[in-house]
Amino acid sequence: MCRSIKTLFNFDPPATELEIRDASLQFVRKLSGFSVPSQANEAAFERAVEQVAASARELITSLRTTAAPKNREVEAAKARERAAARFGQTG
Repeated sequence: MCRSIKTLFNFDPPATELEIRDASLQFVRKLSGFSVPSQANEAAFERAVEQVAASARELITSLRTTAAPKNREVEAAKARERAAARFGQTG
């Protein structure tokens, strides 16, 4: 759906409030088609971001797994490797 939205569940340390809000913002941007809403739509946009963030927070805290928590640095390195393979090396 939106490549900017990252998996937030099962990481050590857990997802921060900022990460949850950023993912929620990207989701609402995608749904609305606005990267920045007009003044007329700003309140509805912000309300939607807060509601999505609350739902995401509830989901993340409710989920259970027996898998070991993922390491952010390892996952970021894997993502960089996938990007390099897909798009080629730059620089």
